[in-house]
Amino acid sequence: MSDAVIDTHALIWYLEDSPRLSPAANQVFERCDRGEIVIYIPTICLVEIVYLQEKRRISADMKAQLDAALMAGTSGMILANLTSGVVDALATIPRDSVPDMPDRIIAATAIHLGLPLISRDSRMPLSGVILIW
Repeated sequence: MSDAVIDTHALIWYLEDSPRLSPAANQVFERCDRGEIVIYIPTICLVEIVYLQEKRRISADMKAQLDAALMAGTSGMILANLTSGVVDALATIPRDSVPDMPDRIIAATAIHLGLPLISRDSRMPLSGVILIW
């Protein structure tokens, strides 16, 4: 199994230690926790986490929890910035296949990096990305 990119809901469920994560997703996180692979977090996921905190749909300290893990450098997760390469990949994803812009950016990040995506979103394969779920 290779490195992977993560969708926002999967990241949140991982941080919450939620049973909603699939066995395959849990396996990827376990490998990441052991330092065997890297999970890339598209920066748009951080924006979505802040938005969900503001709406009180997730814990108010989730972004701070994630920031602390990323700063410590022990999580096996790193940020994947929104670059011109990601934007170029986004242009290849039909808007009618994946209409939500954050989802398109996440899928484009996976395509740009050539990695599978940890997501349960059934529309994501329409973007050409391989899912882990």
